[in-house]
Amino acid sequence: MIPAEITGYFQYISPEYNIINMPSSPTSSLNYLNDLIINNNYSSSSNSQELMISNNSTSDEDHHQSIVILDERKQRRMLSNRESARRSRMRKQRHLDELWAQVIRLRNENNCLIDKLNRVSETQDSVLKENSKLKEEASDLRQLVCELKSNKNNNNSFSREFEDN
Repeated sequence: MIPAEITGYFQYISPEYNIINMPSSPTSSLNYLNDLIINNNYSSSSNSQELMISNNSTSDEDHHQSIVILDERKQRRMLSNRESARRSRMRKQRHLDELWAQVIRLRNENNCLIDKLNRVSETQDSVLKENSKLKEEASDLRQLVCELKSNKNNNNSFSREFEDN
């Protein structure tokens, strides 16, 4: 049986689509249904008023049914939107996590590059100092060679003078 609420009464449509009007009180409705079931009186022989469906109630039922369908669609759309929003938040969180991982990786890489730059800079400083030291030694050695040559020339001239005397 399919229930539909109407002012003051509950209206039920039986499998044969006959209308049965019941009192709205729960206990009297239950008693009424029990009597009908026991006596098998719920077929189409009640009275003509119970069997007739007005166009107004049919359009009310159609209207109610269309509202139910719209509500179901609205509920499905709301659930779909919630799920879509949840997926969007998850994508956003995943993207944020990836960005933080990238920040950490780039910071580590930056620190490694800074350390490498510092080591190269220190190496360059020590090489420049050693180069300066070697240039100074080379200059001293050139000067010594020049002095030795000049002394040799002087010695040769002195030894000639000595031999001449």
